[in-house]
Amino acid sequence: MESVARGGTRWKRFAVVMVPSVAATAAIGVALSQGALAASFNVSGQQFKVSVDRLDGTGFAQYGALDTQHGGKNVPVAVSAFKSAKLKGLCQSVVIPVPLFGDVSLKLSAGNGAKRVEAKNLFIDLDQLDADATFRGIDIGVAAGDINKGPGIKDGDKALPGSFAQQADTATLTGVKQTAWATSAGTFKLSGLSMKVSKGKNECF
Repeated sequence: MESVARGGTRWKRFAVVMVPSVAATAAIGVALSQGALAASFNVSGQQFKVSVDRLDGTGFAQYGALDTQHGGKNVPVAVSAFKSAKLKGLCQSVVIPVPLFGDVSLKLSAGNGAKRVEAKNLFIDLDQLDADATFRGIDIGVAAGDINKGPGIKDGDKALPGSFAQQADTATLTGVKQTAWATSAGTFKLSGLSMKVSKGKNECF
Protein backbone atom coordinates (compact mmCIF):
# COMPACT_ATOMS: atom_id res chain seq x y z
CA MET A 1 0.00 0.00 0.00
CA GLU A 2 1.28 3.45 -0.84
CA SER A 3 0.05 6.74 0.56
CA VAL A 4 1.13 10.14 -0.71
CA ALA A 5 0.63 13.45 1.08
CA ARG A 6 1.75 16.52 -0.83
CA GLY A 7 2.26 20.03 0.51
CA GLY A 8 2.35 21.32 4.04
CA THR A 9 -1.36 21.43 4.74
CA ARG A 10 -1.98 17.71 5.07
CA TRP A 11 1.15 17.19 7.13
CA LYS A 12 0.07 19.94 9.50
CA ARG A 13 -3.24 18.14 9.87
CA PHE A 14 -1.34 14.92 10.63
CA ALA A 15 0.66 16.75 13.29
CA VAL A 16 -2.51 18.13 14.86
CA VAL A 17 -4.00 14.62 14.93
CA MET A 18 -0.91 13.22 16.57
CA VAL A 19 -0.86 15.78 19.39
CA PRO A 20 -2.98 14.52 22.30
CA SER A 21 -6.33 16.14 22.98
CA VAL A 22 -6.97 18.03 26.21
CA ALA A 23 -8.41 14.88 27.77
CA ALA A 24 -5.43 12.77 26.70
CA THR A 25 -3.03 15.40 28.02
CA ALA A 26 -4.81 15.37 31.36
CA ALA A 27 -4.66 11.57 31.44
CA ILE A 28 -0.91 11.65 30.82
CA GLY A 29 -0.53 14.12 33.68
CA VAL A 30 -2.45 11.78 36.00
CA ALA A 31 -0.35 8.80 34.89
CA LEU A 32 2.84 10.74 35.60
CA SER A 33 1.67 11.77 39.04
CA GLN A 34 0.86 8.13 39.82
CA GLY A 35 4.23 6.94 38.56
CA ALA A 36 2.74 4.97 35.64
CA LEU A 37 4.89 6.79 33.09
CA ALA A 38 8.52 7.79 33.39
CA ALA A 39 9.44 11.39 32.66
CA SER A 40 11.71 12.11 29.69
CA PHE A 41 14.69 14.48 29.93
CA ASN A 42 13.76 18.15 30.27
CA VAL A 43 13.93 20.15 27.05
CA SER A 44 15.61 23.53 27.11
CA GLY A 45 12.53 25.58 26.29
CA GLN A 46 14.35 26.80 23.17
CA GLN A 47 12.93 25.48 19.91
CA PHE A 48 15.12 24.90 16.88
CA LYS A 49 14.51 24.64 13.15
CA VAL A 50 15.48 21.71 10.93
CA SER A 51 15.28 21.50 7.16
CA VAL A 52 16.13 18.49 4.99
CA ASP A 53 16.19 18.25 1.20
CA ARG A 54 15.30 14.55 1.31
CA LEU A 55 14.80 11.94 4.02
CA ASP A 56 14.51 8.21 3.30
CA GLY A 57 13.45 6.28 6.36
CA THR A 58 12.57 2.68 7.22
CA GLY A 59 10.48 1.56 10.19
CA PHE A 60 8.50 4.80 10.61
CA ALA A 61 6.17 5.60 13.52
CA GLN A 62 4.53 8.74 14.87
CA TYR A 63 2.69 9.28 18.15
CA GLY A 64 1.67 12.09 20.49
CA ALA A 65 3.58 12.85 23.68
CA LEU A 66 4.48 15.60 26.13
CA ASP A 67 7.89 17.21 26.53
CA THR A 68 8.74 18.96 29.79
CA GLN A 69 10.67 22.20 29.70
CA HIS A 70 13.19 23.17 32.34
CA GLY A 71 10.94 24.62 35.02
CA GLY A 72 8.16 22.05 34.65
CA LYS A 73 5.98 23.37 31.81
CA ASN A 74 4.62 20.60 29.54
CA VAL A 75 4.41 21.10 25.78
CA PRO A 76 2.52 18.74 23.42
CA VAL A 77 4.57 17.26 20.58
CA ALA A 78 4.30 14.76 17.76
CA VAL A 79 7.18 12.28 17.94
CA SER A 80 8.40 11.07 14.54
CA ALA A 81 10.51 7.93 14.88
CA PHE A 82 12.59 5.91 12.39
CA LYS A 83 14.50 2.66 12.83
CA SER A 84 16.94 4.02 10.26
CA ALA A 85 17.08 7.14 8.12
CA LYS A 86 19.29 8.71 5.49
CA LEU A 87 19.14 12.48 5.05
CA LYS A 88 20.37 14.73 2.26
CA GLY A 89 20.93 18.44 2.78
CA LEU A 90 20.43 18.64 6.54
CA CYS A 91 20.32 22.06 8.20
CA GLN A 92 19.70 22.75 11.89
CA SER A 93 19.58 26.20 13.47
CA VAL A 94 18.78 27.78 16.80
CA VAL A 95 18.64 31.47 17.73
CA ILE A 96 19.61 32.31 21.32
CA PRO A 97 18.79 35.76 22.73
CA VAL A 98 21.73 37.05 24.80
CA PRO A 99 21.05 39.93 27.22
CA LEU A 100 22.89 43.17 26.34
CA PHE A 101 24.28 41.57 23.18
CA GLY A 102 21.36 40.52 21.02
CA ASP A 103 20.58 37.34 19.12
CA VAL A 104 23.24 34.71 18.51
CA SER A 105 22.64 31.99 15.90
CA LEU A 106 24.10 28.49 15.84
CA LYS A 107 23.72 26.84 12.43
CA LEU A 108 24.77 23.32 11.50
CA SER A 109 24.74 21.68 8.09
CA ALA A 110 25.68 18.18 6.86
CA GLY A 111 25.01 15.68 4.10
CA ASN A 112 25.43 18.13 1.25
CA GLY A 113 28.03 16.10 -0.65
CA ALA A 114 28.04 12.56 -2.01
CA LYS A 115 27.58 11.07 1.48
CA ARG A 116 24.33 11.40 3.39
CA VAL A 117 23.64 11.85 7.07
CA GLU A 118 22.80 8.46 8.61
CA ALA A 119 20.79 7.84 11.78
CA LYS A 120 19.63 4.78 13.72
CA ASN A 121 16.68 4.78 16.14
CA LEU A 122 15.97 8.43 15.38
CA PHE A 123 13.31 10.30 17.42
CA ILE A 124 12.24 13.87 16.61
CA ASP A 125 9.93 15.75 18.99
CA LEU A 126 8.22 18.40 16.86
CA ASP A 127 5.20 20.67 16.79
CA GLN A 128 5.35 21.85 13.17
CA LEU A 129 6.20 19.93 10.00
CA ASP A 130 5.81 20.79 6.32
CA ALA A 131 6.92 18.37 3.60
CA ASP A 132 5.92 16.26 0.62
CA ALA A 133 5.63 12.72 1.96
CA THR A 134 5.23 9.22 0.54
CA PHE A 135 4.46 6.26 2.83
CA ARG A 136 4.47 2.58 1.97
CA GLY A 137 2.72 -0.03 4.08
CA ILE A 138 1.03 2.59 6.24
CA ASP A 139 -1.25 1.93 9.24
CA ILE A 140 -3.17 4.93 10.58
CA GLY A 141 -4.92 4.72 13.93
CA VAL A 142 -2.79 2.00 15.53
CA ALA A 143 -2.40 2.16 19.32
CA ALA A 144 0.93 3.72 20.27
CA GLY A 145 1.77 0.76 22.50
CA ASP A 146 1.25 -1.66 19.61
CA ILE A 147 3.67 -0.03 17.15
CA ASN A 148 5.72 -2.81 15.50
CA LYS A 149 7.14 -1.18 12.36
CA GLY A 150 8.95 1.72 14.00
CA PRO A 151 11.32 1.67 16.98
CA GLY A 152 8.40 1.91 19.43
CA ILE A 153 7.78 4.49 22.12
CA LYS A 154 11.04 6.03 23.28
CA ASP A 155 12.08 5.09 26.81
CA GLY A 156 10.90 7.79 29.19
CA ASP A 157 8.46 9.41 26.75
CA LYS A 158 5.23 10.72 28.24
CA ALA A 159 2.87 8.91 25.88
CA LEU A 160 -0.13 6.74 26.68
CA PRO A 161 0.24 3.23 25.20
CA GLY A 162 -3.38 3.23 23.95
CA SER A 163 -3.24 6.67 22.31
CA PHE A 164 -3.49 7.32 18.56
CA ALA A 165 -0.45 6.59 16.40
CA GLN A 166 0.52 5.74 12.84
CA GLN A 167 3.29 3.64 11.31
CA ALA A 168 4.70 2.65 7.93
CA ASP A 169 7.26 0.29 6.45
CA THR A 170 9.04 3.18 4.71
CA ALA A 171 8.68 6.95 4.49
CA THR A 172 10.19 9.37 1.98
CA LEU A 173 9.99 13.09 2.74
CA THR A 174 11.24 15.93 0.55
CA GLY A 175 11.38 19.66 1.15
CA VAL A 176 11.18 19.13 4.90
CA LYS A 177 10.80 22.15 7.19
CA GLN A 178 10.12 21.49 10.86
CA THR A 179 10.22 23.18 14.23
CA ALA A 180 11.35 20.83 16.99
CA TRP A 181 11.97 20.67 20.72
CA ALA A 182 14.33 17.68 20.86
CA THR A 183 16.10 15.03 18.77
CA SER A 184 17.45 11.71 20.02
CA ALA A 185 19.23 8.92 18.16
CA GLY A 186 21.08 5.71 18.87
CA THR A 187 23.70 6.76 16.34
CA PHE A 188 23.87 9.95 14.25
CA LYS A 189 26.57 10.08 11.56
CA LEU A 190 27.02 13.61 10.18
CA SER A 191 29.00 13.50 6.92
CA GLY A 192 30.48 16.81 5.84
CA LEU A 193 29.58 18.53 9.10
CA SER A 194 29.84 22.33 9.16
CA MET A 195 28.91 24.52 12.13
CA LYS A 196 28.82 28.31 12.35
CA VAL A 197 28.08 30.76 15.16
CA SER A 198 27.06 34.26 14.12
CA LYS A 199 25.49 37.40 15.53
CA GLY A 200 21.88 38.04 14.57
CA LYS A 201 19.29 35.66 13.13
CA ASN A 202 20.71 33.14 10.65
CA GLU A 203 18.16 30.31 10.40
CA CYS A 204 17.59 27.38 8.06
CA PHE A 205 14.26 28.87 6.92
